Amino acid sequence: VQLVESGGGLVQAGGSLRLSCAISGNIFSLTVMGWYRQAPGKQRELVASITSGGSTNYADSVKGRFTITRDNAKRTVYLQMNSLRPEDTAVYYCRLIRTDTGNDYWGQGTQVTVSS
Repeated sequence: VQLVESGGGLVQAGGSLRLSCAISGNIFSLTVMGWYRQAPGKQRELVASITSGGSTNYADSVKGRFTITRDNAKRTVYLQMNSLRPEDTAVYYCRLIRTDTGNDYWGQGTQVTVSS
């Protein structure tokens, strides 16, 4: 299983970015997908997650600004980030959790930088 993230970059405060995470392998329907982030000197934290049935969960700090979605046909999960703030600056990682085995996989990360 491989996860490939894309869509990071530099944006001004108040701007938007959309991250994508494409998954190889034929297990997408058996997964919980999550976006995590890690800022310098801080622990990695959960940003948002989505189950195979579409149930979502968000960190309080991003509620109302970020939206996680998934396209099962394309085996891709997205994170739409609006109203970005400098404190959103971090490396964002995609994570896949197999609901049948409990195994998890991580992407390589994509940098998001929000300037003030």
